[in-house]
Amino acid sequence: MKAKPPGKRIQVITMGCSKNTYDSEVLMGQLKAAKLDVSHDEAFDQAGTVIINTCGFIENAKQESIDTILNMAEAKKQGKVRRVLVTGCLSERYKDDLRKEIPEIDDWFGTHDLPQLLKSIGVNYRQELIGERQLTTPSHFAYLKISEGCDRKCSFCAIPQMRGKHVSRPMDDLVKEAAHLASQGVRELVLIAQDLTYYGLDLYKKRNLAELLENLAGVTGIDWIRLHYAFPTGFPMDVLDTMNKHENICNYLDIPLQHASDPILKAMRRGTTMEKTTRLIETFREKVPGIALRTTLIAGFPGETEEDFQQMKDWVADMRFDRLGIFTYSHEEDTHAYKLDDNIPQEVKEARVEEIMEVQREISHQNNQAKIGRTLKVLIDRAEGDYFIGRTEFDSPEVDNEVIIHAPGQYARIGDFAMVKINEAGEYDLYGTIVQPA
Repeated sequence: MKAKPPGKRIQVITMGCSKNTYDSEVLMGQLKAAKLDVSHDEAFDQAGTVIINTCGFIENAKQESIDTILNMAEAKKQGKVRRVLVTGCLSERYKDDLRKEIPEIDDWFGTHDLPQLLKSIGVNYRQELIGERQLTTPSHFAYLKISEGCDRKCSFCAIPQMRGKHVSRPMDDLVKEAAHLASQGVRELVLIAQDLTYYGLDLYKKRNLAELLENLAGVTGIDWIRLHYAFPTGFPMDVLDTMNKHENICNYLDIPLQHASDPILKAMRRGTTMEKTTRLIETFREKVPGIALRTTLIAGFPGETEEDFQQMKDWVADMRFDRLGIFTYSHEEDTHAYKLDDNIPQEVKEARVEEIMEVQREISHQNNQAKIGRTLKVLIDRAEGDYFIGRTEFDSPEVDNEVIIHAPGQYARIGDFAMVKINEAGEYDLYGTIVQPA
C-alpha cells in the first residue's frame, strides 16, 4: 500500500498525566473516524498538522509543554509543519498570554474545546463515537476516565481552574466503553479522575463508585480493574466491600495524601488530620488484607518547618506504604497557596524529597524481600532484549514496580498472564521465572 504523504498526516503530541493521554486517545478516535492519517508521539519528521496536548499543572510540566510548543513553532518556520494547534491544560490556563507571545501557533483550545478543535481541522465532532478511542497504551491495558474536573479546594492545586467543576460520566457510557475496550483485547482498566470518590454525586446524588465497580467487574474479558486518585476525605467505604467481592478488582488503591503534619494539612485545605488519615489507612488494611497502597506527598509547602517535615518522615516510616512518590512544592498562581510566602529554598525542598525517598526505598526493599519464594500472577507488559517485563496486581503501569523475567528458555506472550516464582528482589523490582501460564 502506498504511504500517504507526510503533509497529509496529523501528529498528536501528549504531555502530562494519564488524563491527558485519555483525551488524546479520544481526539485521535474522532480523527481516525474521519479517515485522517493520525500518529501519536512518534519521532518527529514532518506533518501537515501538529496538535500538542499540554500540561499546566506544575512549573516543570508547564516548561516542558512550552518548550514543545516553541520547537513546533520553529518546525513550522522551517516548513516541516503547516499548522500547529495547542490544546489541554496549559492552553486553558494561559491561552490569551500565549497567543500574544507565540503568534506562530495557528490556534489555541482549552480542555473542553474538542468540537471546536476538530472543526478547525474540517472534522465534525461525532457524539456516537463516545467510548471509542485510538489507544496509545499497550493493547492489553487502558485508562478509563470516569469523570472530569474537581470540586475540591486544595490550596496548592490549579486543576479546578483548568478542568472545571466535577462532572461524572454516565455509568452506562462507562460500561459500554469498557466492553468495547475488552472486545479490542484490553484486559486491565485503570480508572482515573481528578477524584474517583466524587463519582456519581452530580448524576446520582450519592457517591456511586462502588456501584460503578460492580458493573465494570461484570464486563467479560476484563481481568484487572485498578483505582487511581482517590481523595481521602469522605472516602466511600462500600468500595472496600466491592473490592473484596470481585477477584478482578485489584487490591490496590492510589490515594494521594500530600502531608502528615496537621498545620500543613490545614494550610493545604485537605479537610483532614494525621490521626484521621492514619485511621483510614488502618481501616483499608483491616477490611482488605494485603491491599497495596500508593500515595503521593509534597515537600516544602509554604511554612513547612523542620518539625513538620520530620513528622511526615516519621509517619511514612510508620505507615509503610507499598508505593510512594514525593514532589517538591510548586508555587502556582491563581491558587489559594500563592498568597503565602514560598519560603522554603529549592535545595531544601529537594533534600527533603530525598530523605523521604531514602526511607521509602528501605521499606520497598524489605517488602520485596518478603516476596522471594512466592509465586505471583503477573501480567506481561513487554519484552526487552533477553527479558520479559511484567507487573503484579499491586503495581500500576508506568509508575510502580516491575517483575523482570529472564527470557531464554521461558515462554510468555505480551498481554497474557503468567505465574512467576520470585527468586530475587531489589529495592523496587522483582526477578523471577515463569512456572506456568496463569
